[in-house]
Amino acid sequence: MWDLASGKLLRSITDAHPPGTAILHIKFTDDPTLAICNDSGGSVFELSFKRVMGVRTCESRCLFSGSQGEVCCIEPLHAKVDLRDHPITQYSLLAMASLTKILVIGLKPSLKVWMTFPYGRMDPSSVPLLAWHFVAVQNSVNPMLAFCRGDVVYFLLVKRDDSGAIHVTKQRQLHLHYDLINFTWINSRTAVLLDSVEKLHVIDRQTQEELETIEISEVQLVYNSSHFKSLATGGNVSEALALVGEKACYQSISSCGGQVFYLGTKSVHVMTLRSWRERVDHLLKQERLTDALALAWSFYEGKAKAVVGLTGDTSKRKAVIADRMVEILLHYTDRTLKKCPDQGKIQVMEQHFQDVVPVIVDYCLLLQRMDLLFSQIYDKMSENSVAKGIFLECLEPYILSDKLTGITAQVMKDLLLHFQDKSRLENLEACIVHMDITSLDIQQVVLLCWENRLYDAMIYVYNSGMNDFISPMEKLFKVIAPPLNAGKSLTDEQVVMGNKLLVYISCSLAGRAYPLGDIPEDLVPLVKNQVFEFLIRLHSAEGSVDEEVYPYVRTLLHFDTREFLNVLALTFEDFKNDKQAVEYQQRIVDILLKVMVENSDFTPSQVGCLFTFLARQLAKPNNTLFVNRTLFDQVLEFLCSPDDDSRHSERQQVLLELLQAGGIVQFEESRLIQMAEKAEFYQICEFMYERQLRYDKIIGCYLRDPLRKEEVFNYIHNILSMPGYSAEEKQLVWQKALDHIEELLVLSPGKAADLAAIHFSEQLESIISNLQDQFLLFQFLRSLLDPREGINQDLLHLPPCVTEQFIELLCQYSPDQVLETLKVLECCRLEETIQITQKHQLHEASSYLLEKKGDIHGAFLVMLERLQSKLLMLTQDDESSAEPSLLENIEDTLMKTIALCQRNSHSLDQQQREALWFPLLEAMMSPQKSSGSSQCPHSESLKSLTMQVLNNMAAFIALPSILQRILQDPVYGKGKLGEIQGLVLGMLDTFNYEQTLLETTTSLLNHDLHWSLCNLRASVTRGLTPKQDFCCICLQQYKRRQETADEIIVFSCGHLYHSLCLLSKDCGVVTKGLMRWMCYKCNSSNKGGKLSENFSELKKGTAASLAQMSSESVLDPQQIQAFDQLCRLNRGTSRLALLTELARGDKHGLLSISHGDPATSSVFQNENFQLHLMPPPLAEE
Repeated sequence: MWDLASGKLLRSITDAHPPGTAILHIKFTDDPTLAICNDSGGSVFELSFKRVMGVRTCESRCLFSGSQGEVCCIEPLHAKVDLRDHPITQYSLLAMASLTKILVIGLKPSLKVWMTFPYGRMDPSSVPLLAWHFVAVQNSVNPMLAFCRGDVVYFLLVKRDDSGAIHVTKQRQLHLHYDLINFTWINSRTAVLLDSVEKLHVIDRQTQEELETIEISEVQLVYNSSHFKSLATGGNVSEALALVGEKACYQSISSCGGQVFYLGTKSVHVMTLRSWRERVDHLLKQERLTDALALAWSFYEGKAKAVVGLTGDTSKRKAVIADRMVEILLHYTDRTLKKCPDQGKIQVMEQHFQDVVPVIVDYCLLLQRMDLLFSQIYDKMSENSVAKGIFLECLEPYILSDKLTGITAQVMKDLLLHFQDKSRLENLEACIVHMDITSLDIQQVVLLCWENRLYDAMIYVYNSGMNDFISPMEKLFKVIAPPLNAGKSLTDEQVVMGNKLLVYISCSLAGRAYPLGDIPEDLVPLVKNQVFEFLIRLHSAEGSVDEEVYPYVRTLLHFDTREFLNVLALTFEDFKNDKQAVEYQQRIVDILLKVMVENSDFTPSQVGCLFTFLARQLAKPNNTLFVNRTLFDQVLEFLCSPDDDSRHSERQQVLLELLQAGGIVQFEESRLIQMAEKAEFYQICEFMYERQLRYDKIIGCYLRDPLRKEEVFNYIHNILSMPGYSAEEKQLVWQKALDHIEELLVLSPGKAADLAAIHFSEQLESIISNLQDQFLLFQFLRSLLDPREGINQDLLHLPPCVTEQFIELLCQYSPDQVLETLKVLECCRLEETIQITQKHQLHEASSYLLEKKGDIHGAFLVMLERLQSKLLMLTQDDESSAEPSLLENIEDTLMKTIALCQRNSHSLDQQQREALWFPLLEAMMSPQKSSGSSQCPHSESLKSLTMQVLNNMAAFIALPSILQRILQDPVYGKGKLGEIQGLVLGMLDTFNYEQTLLETTTSLLNHDLHWSLCNLRASVTRGLTPKQDFCCICLQQYKRRQETADEIIVFSCGHLYHSLCLLSKDCGVVTKGLMRWMCYKCNSSNKGGKLSENFSELKKGTAASLAQMSSESVLDPQQIQAFDQLCRLNRGTSRLALLTELARGDKHGLLSISHGDPATSSVFQNENFQLHLMPPPLAEE
C-alpha cells in the first residue's frame, strides 16, 4: 500500500489471499479502511486496514470461496460527494460476477446477500462486466448496476424500501451485434462500450440508440491475460478462467468525472463527451451547416442525446441555443451568397438557392424570429435577384399552411410583383386569401385580381379589407346575368363565376368566410341581412326600364335551379325561429313562386326542383311556410301533360322526387295513379302501389316500362325470397308471375328459366305443355336443361321425355350444337336419343352416343360411312381443283375418326383393332386406287391424309402387319407398288427416326447418370474442414480433452464433436459392426426435415428381418448429408430427373399410349414432337 501524496510505502500485505494465486482485482470501497480483492482462484476477500499505536495492520476475510464458483469480476458501489447521504450507501454494496451468476452483497452493517442472478449459458470466452451508476428513475435517484457478458447487457435497479430491505429489479436488457470486453458509464444517460475488435460504441441508455462508433486499435490496449492465466505463479488456474482472460482488460480502462482513460502499451488516452457547443462547432468546421442547425434544434427541443454543457431551466437553455442558431443562420446566409456560382445556366443558380433558402426560412419560423427573417436575412437575399425570387417562393407553403400570416409591407409587395411576373396567378391567389392584407394597397390588389380573374382573392379582399360583402356579388352578377337573360349558353369562364357566386352566397348566409375561415361573430347577423336584402331586390341598381322583377333570384334560378334551392334549404336549416327569419323564409318562397310559376321559360325539371324544395320544407315538423295547394295540382297537370313527349323521363323523375320529398300529402292518390298511368309514368305507379302494398300490380309496371323490363326478374325473385312480406302478398305476386310467364320468356328466356327453376319447379311440365311457340319452347328448355347455362339441375325433377323433346328441338334449330350439348347433358336415354340424331342425320352425334353406349364398331361405321361419302363427292368432282372447304371437311372427319380409334384401341385386342384401322386405311387408299395419280387432282392431299392414318395406326398395329395388308391387296399385288412407294418410304423414315431417338435418349441418360455419380463421388471424398476448434456440445476445445477413448468426429457441414459427447446425445448407432454417426446440431435444428426420420429408421432397421433389409437399402446419415449437400450445390434439375418425371406422368395416364403392346412405343401420336437438346452441364471441381 502506497501513499500517493508522499510516495511512501505504507505497508506490504503478504497474507491477504492464499499463496499460488494471482490478484485479479483490488478495489477500495467508499470507506478508506475497507478494500476488496479477487484472486485467480475465484475467491473474494475483504481487507480491513487499521492503525493501532502507530502500527499498520490488515485483516483479511473471505467473502466468497472459489470452490463455489469462480468470481472473475468485482465492483463496489461508489457514491459521489453529493450522494454520500443516500440511504443505500450505508450498506456498502458489492457486486460480484462469476462464470454463471451475479451476486449483490452488503458488507455493512453485517455481511448479507441481497440478490443472486443466474444468467445461463454464455460463450465461454466472453468477459463478465459490472458497472455501477446512480440514475434518476421515476423522480428518485437510485444506483443501477449494468451487467454484461457476450452481446447482452442487463440493467438492474437497486432500491431500498421503508423497512430497510434492498430490492433488485431487472429494468431492461440490450441486445447487441458484437461481443463486449468493457462497459463504462460516462453519465447517468450515456455509456461507452468496447467490443472485442476494439471499437468504442457510445450508447444512450434510455433509447438504446448507438450515437457514435470509434476505432481505437491504435491505442494498443493492454490486456490482463497474464494475471488471469496466473503465469507468475505457475499457471495454476482453471481452463474456464484462462479462456476468459484472453480478452480481459479490467485494469486498463477507468472512468472519472465524465472522462474515460485507456491504458495502451506506449501511451494513455482520454475520451470525453464534447459539450453541445463543441458538437455544433465541429459540424461548422466541416461546413455541414444544415446538420449543425438540425443538431442545435434537437438541443432546443430537448430531443438530443448525450447533452453536456447546458445548465439552467428550460427557458434559459432555449435562449442560449436560439442565440447560437441566429449566428449560424446569418453565417449560412453570407456563405450561400458568397458561394453562389458566378457562371453557368440560371437553373444552376436557382438549384443552389433552392437547396439553402428553405432551410433558413424554416429555422427562422421555428425560432419565431420573423424580425430576423424579414430584415437582415431578406436584405441580404435581395442583393441577388435569383436568391430574392427563391426566397419569396419559399414563403408560399408557409403562407398556405397558415404558419406565416404577418408579412412586412415591402415583402408583401415584392411577393405580389414576383408571382405576377412569373405568371403564377393561381399561386398568388392562394397566398392572398391566407394573408393579412391590411398593409396592402387594396385598390391595386382588387384591380389586379379582377384583371387576372382571381375571383376568390377579389372577394377575400373586399370582405377582409373593407367589410364589403355586396360589391363582389354585384360584379359577378353583371357578368353572368346578360347572357342568361338572353337565353344564351355561358362560357366556361362564366360558369366558373356562377359557381363561385353560389358558393359565396351559401357561405355568407351560413356565417362562413369565403373561401375559408369564419366571419367575425359580431358581423354574422349583419352579413346575412345584407345578402338576403340584396337577393330579393325588386330591381338592380343599374337596371333598365324593361328589366323583369327580382333579377338576382331569376338569374340564379336560370343558372342552376337545384343548387340555388339547395343553398336556400341549408340557409333555412340555420335560421332560428324568430320573427324576422320566418318573414324572410315566406318572402323568398313567395318570390320563387312568382318568378317560376308565372313564367313559361323554365323547364319541367326546374319547376319540379322548386316544388320538391317546397315539399321538403312543408314536410318539416316545425314548418311555418304557407303554399297554396292548388299550385301543386297545377304542377301535377303540368308534369303529366301528354302533349310534350320530349322530356318524358325528366318529368317522371321530377315528379318522383317531389313525391319522395313529402309532396304526396298534397295530392289525391287515386287521381295521381290515374294521371301517372295515362302519362305512362310507371315509376310513379310503382311508388304508389308500393305504398298500398299491391306488389302484384308492380309486375305490370315493369313489363310495360320499356326502360326497366329486365328488372322485373330481380323484383319477382326478391319479393318471393326476402322476408318482410306476408304469405298472401307473396301468393299474389307468384300467381301474377305465372300468368305472365310467356311474356317473361319472350323478354329473357335465360332469366325466366332461372326464375321458373327456383320458384315454379312443380309447374314446369304444365308451363312446357302450354307453350305453343316451338322456338320459344326450345330457348326455354335450353336455358333450363343445359348445365352450361348455370341452373342447378338438382332443382329440376323432369321426366326423360322432356330432355328428348329438348334434343329434338335442338336438332331442328341448332344442329351444330347437338354434339357439345350431349357431352354435358347429365341424364338422357341413349336408345331414344340415338334414334333422334339418326332421324336428323347427325352422324357425329350418333357416333358419340354409340361410343358412349359401348358399340365401338357401330360408332366407327357411322364415321366411316360419312368419310366415304365425302371422299366419293371428291372423286366425282370433275373440276381440276376441288372446293377447299370439302378437303377441309374430309380432313376434319378423318381426324375425328382417328381420335375415335385411338380412344378405344387400348381396350381392344389385336383383331378388333385391325377391324377398325384397316377399313379406315382402305377407305383413304381406295380413291387413289380407283384413279391414277396423274388423273386425280387431289392425290397429294389424299396421300398426306393417308400418311397420317399410317402414322397413327402404327402405335397400335405392328408395322409388318400393315405392310403385309398392303402387299396382299390385289391391286398392288399385280405390280403397282410404285403408287404406294411414298407410303412405304414414309414408314421406313418413321422407323429410322424412332431408332435415332432411342439411341439419343439412351446416350443422354447414360451421360447424365455418369455426371451425377462423378459429382457424388467428388463430394463424399472431399476433405472436411471444421468451422471451429471446439466441440459443439460441450463447447470445449478438442485439444484439451485427455480421454484416450475419445475421438474427434467432423461432419461435412463443418461441425465438430467429441465421440463421447455424440454418444451422450444418442447420435451414434452400431449397424453391421460399424459405428454410424449423425450431426447433433443439424438434426436438432431439423434443417433437412428428413435426417432424424432416416436415422430413426436406421436404428429400427437393425431389428428388421433379412428380407426387408434386402428389399430396401437405407443410406447412413453421413451419406444422406453428403447427398443433401450435393443437391444444394447443383440446384438445377437434371435430365435424368426430367425423364423420370415424364415416365411417372406417363404411368399416371398423362399420355394415352398403351404399354401392353410393343407397337405402342412410337412417339408419333404427337406429330409436333421435337427434341430440345442441350450440352451436358460441367462437373464442378
